[in-house]
Amino acid sequence: MSEGQVAIYLDNNATTRTDPSVVQAMLPFFTEQFGNASSSHAFGGEVAIAMKQARRSLQDLLGNAHDHEIVFTSGGTEANNAAILSALATQEDRDEIVTTSVEHSAILSLVEQLSTKGVKTHIVPVDSRGRLDVEAFRCALGPRTAIVSIMWANNETGTIFPVEFLAGLTREAGALFHTDAVQAIGKIRVDLKDSAVDMLSLSAHKLHGPKGIGALYLRKGTKFRPLIWGGSQERRRRGGTENIPGIVGLGKAAELAVERLEPERVRIGALRDRLEQGILHNGECAVLGGASNRLPNTANIAFDDLDGEAIVHHLNRAGIAVSLGSACNSGSMEPSHVLRAMQVPSRSMRGAVRFSLSRETSVAEVDEVVCVLSDIVARLRANLRESASLANHATQSGELSS
Repeated sequence: MSEGQVAIYLDNNATTRTDPSVVQAMLPFFTEQFGNASSSHAFGGEVAIAMKQARRSLQDLLGNAHDHEIVFTSGGTEANNAAILSALATQEDRDEIVTTSVEHSAILSLVEQLSTKGVKTHIVPVDSRGRLDVEAFRCALGPRTAIVSIMWANNETGTIFPVEFLAGLTREAGALFHTDAVQAIGKIRVDLKDSAVDMLSLSAHKLHGPKGIGALYLRKGTKFRPLIWGGSQERRRRGGTENIPGIVGLGKAAELAVERLEPERVRIGALRDRLEQGILHNGECAVLGGASNRLPNTANIAFDDLDGEAIVHHLNRAGIAVSLGSACNSGSMEPSHVLRAMQVPSRSMRGAVRFSLSRETSVAEVDEVVCVLSDIVARLRANLRESASLANHATQSGELSS
């Protein structure tokens, strides 16, 4: 970006800006309140109190029954790994996994590794809108299913899965149910108190908290084997000295999310619709994912016959940050596994761009993006037509000369 250029950030599914009030809540725990929560003296005691408050704030956001059902982790990836590996270790006579074709790499990479060790995995497909094939899911469940792991909402399209319904079917089959809710928490209402969900993963930096801290919800009574062994921290479910500044930051982010979730859900949803309508007005593009059952902040738009990477590049030069999909795969030249699973046509898949808003996004920013993007797409299409015309002319000239 050139000096003085205003930056517009619409890549919030990759990460969000840490809220200033979250930063302020964290700062004392780097300097004045620096004790170890496991220590018996006053320095440790005041830190333990702060950690308990953070746990309760997260409990309020998740709607679970007990604060001790929260296990702090380093983030969503660790929580996902802990849930799946624990289920395989604790479910007697059950050694199979059921998941979907559109999960985050934190799930799919793990199950791929486990498959090399003989663990059988059932991958449930989705339709062209990214919606789960429920009948295929029913067929995948069996007497050897140890765990079902299905994301609450997809990070690329925003499609929301019927997690509570699926968890109920899983419980009937006698297996554990885990959901990667990293993209859902703080964006849509979640209430785990009467849910059949056994485990849930979340990450602070997706809801305006700091990076490097997350949590695993572990329903009371669920058998669990730690991923990280060590001391007595987290009721011996996750060894290692706790990241107190991060935990306090996650707690504050959860507190803010509870306060702002409903009004911001409506406002952000309206902004996303405004963005989509403005972009779709130009034609030759379409929204990928479900029309209605989708995260309010997420729009994945496919521009027919254009290169999504070129669109992202030109937007970046204009001071607008968007992405092709998951930030974890941004360096890969491979097409998105999510869009491939949805069987998006190649002419559309190549031009797919993800826009993800947050509570900091304004109407003026959305309108600016629509305006700038319209010019970029028009230029790219003009270049495309010119290239096609030159190629056609060269072909005709070759035919005449021969």
